[in-house]
Amino acid sequence: MSRSRPSFRGRTVVITGAARGVGAQLARTLSARGARLALVGLERGELAAVTRSLVGEADYWYADVADAEDMFRTARSVARRFGRVDAVVANAGIAVGGPFLHADPAAWRRVIEVNLVGGANTARAFLPALLDSRGYYLQIASLAALAPTPMMTAYCASKSGVEAFAHALRAEVAHRGVRVGVAYLTWTDTDMVRGAEREPMLRELRARLPRPAGRTYPLAPAVDRIADGLERRAHHIYAQRWLRAAQFFRAALPAASARRAPNYMPALESLASPAPASLLTPSGAPSSTPLATPFVGPGGAADAAARSVGWASVCSRNP
Repeated sequence: MSRSRPSFRGRTVVITGAARGVGAQLARTLSARGARLALVGLERGELAAVTRSLVGEADYWYADVADAEDMFRTARSVARRFGRVDAVVANAGIAVGGPFLHADPAAWRRVIEVNLVGGANTARAFLPALLDSRGYYLQIASLAALAPTPMMTAYCASKSGVEAFAHALRAEVAHRGVRVGVAYLTWTDTDMVRGAEREPMLRELRARLPRPAGRTYPLAPAVDRIADGLERRAHHIYAQRWLRAAQFFRAALPAASARRAPNYMPALESLASPAPASLLTPSGAPSSTPLATPFVGPGGAADAAARSVGWASVCSRNP
């Protein structure tokens, strides 16, 4: 298929997490193919810049996917702006790394809220429009859904969850003409992955992964394959081709990881930041007091910053 062919001409695509990374690159790729874009995210300046970079009709909405009412308001506003929605890409996601024992409970829960609950909120808000258009819902998952990794428990749980959610939703809506797909990516050259590379514990974790899982792959080819899958309304999209083979071995991957983990977990634990003693309960377990655990990359930082100023004052469509 020619990359320059305007294959999405006249179709409206919603992309969450569109301020940077996969979401921003996908917006540019689909815009070049003729799509109208509705971009959703938490970084108003970045969203505006991405919107200005597009060649076709586009607009952006500042919204928190973890807030169901906010997503319903966004879906209504998108419908008023574009009239119809042909495809939705649930791409928004954040990550935090470290031992589960000492994880900040609030940060751990927020990863689940954004990645898993946020995907469900996105589907719930836009599903009426997709039923009208007999459209396509694409859930962005990860290699983490196929091969869960230690020190990334929240991220792995969320990505396994969204994969299962999308498969279940597919069975519910297929008879009504809506198709549902899951896209899988491994380490791809985005701000989140570059942020992970700056964390000693996550950098060491990646170094312990067998090839090809430990490599960082270029963004543009991965997004081209996602765009091609959108065109086909595919059930499964593999941003890196070798991930297709990983599907056949997924039942054995968690056991293989568990066998190897004792060889490198002491090194990972030594690089992780322990919970301060003042924030542990008398039993030695983490308390419910939030720790200053940073999310990985600038997207995670933007999520934390947006919540710190209060959603009532910031959740709105661009002026």
